[in-house]
Amino acid sequence: MPDTVRNELGAFLRARREATPPAVAGFPDGPRRRTPGLRRAELAAAAGVSVDYLTRLEQGRDRRPSTEILTALADVLSLSGDERVHLHRLLKAASGGVCAMSAPVSREVRPTVTAMLARLSGTPALVVNQLTEVLACTPAFERLAAPIGLLDGEPPNLARYVFTDPRAREAFPDWAGVAAERAADLRAGAALGDRHAARLAEELSLTAGGAFTEHYAATAMLPARVGTERWRDPGGGELVLPYETLDLAGADDQRLVVYLPADVPAYPLRARTAPRTG
Repeated sequence: MPDTVRNELGAFLRARREATPPAVAGFPDGPRRRTPGLRRAELAAAAGVSVDYLTRLEQGRDRRPSTEILTALADVLSLSGDERVHLHRLLKAASGGVCAMSAPVSREVRPTVTAMLARLSGTPALVVNQLTEVLACTPAFERLAAPIGLLDGEPPNLARYVFTDPRAREAFPDWAGVAAERAADLRAGAALGDRHAARLAEELSLTAGGAFTEHYAATAMLPARVGTERWRDPGGGELVLPYETLDLAGADDQRLVVYLPADVPAYPLRARTAPRTG
């Protein structure tokens, strides 16, 4: 397991600080800055804490900050609602308040979710769990994913495909960006004590080596739940696919990912059969 999981709270704070433009916190963005983000002294001053204390937080030497301090830091960093929830979960995990997940990984998709996928048959969509396993998908997604080998596993796994299947680098023109998101998925789960995500991260650190560990170590922030991916078109071109992610209530960390292709040729989207399920 990569060493970075030992100080996820501090790593998350540092990553968000370094990604926050100075202007967001009211500081000038001058040409003398060596990095685009906030300096440690700037964040400390804006949040009302000492530089020494913030340093100890980021380095993992203090893992029990008060809720008030975390809220002040979150305000300065303009964290989203999801990021604030993740920050407080990291605090509980660091202080021993979150137990490792011991329940089996959920791979059952509710009938109502399957029915929803059937309504989306002409749209690329899939259901994944916390391990990035593909539990179900629409025929439109299968038309895109099957030719590149993404659905070959049992069950298919997005992270394992991206890091261990040589076809992935050809399938995704922006492979590094996709790899960073898949690594962030696993790190977010492992940081909160999900032993299943931690085990998969450990497996990939061995099977994929530096291709995985470098992305895992560098991605302390939450994975994006909305964005755009570039795929190789099964017909030989390139597809630009904006996507949205929806958490499925009461489904053990399952989520629905829907791609909204505006420029995809009609043939990959034609519905053929019922949605694929695990």
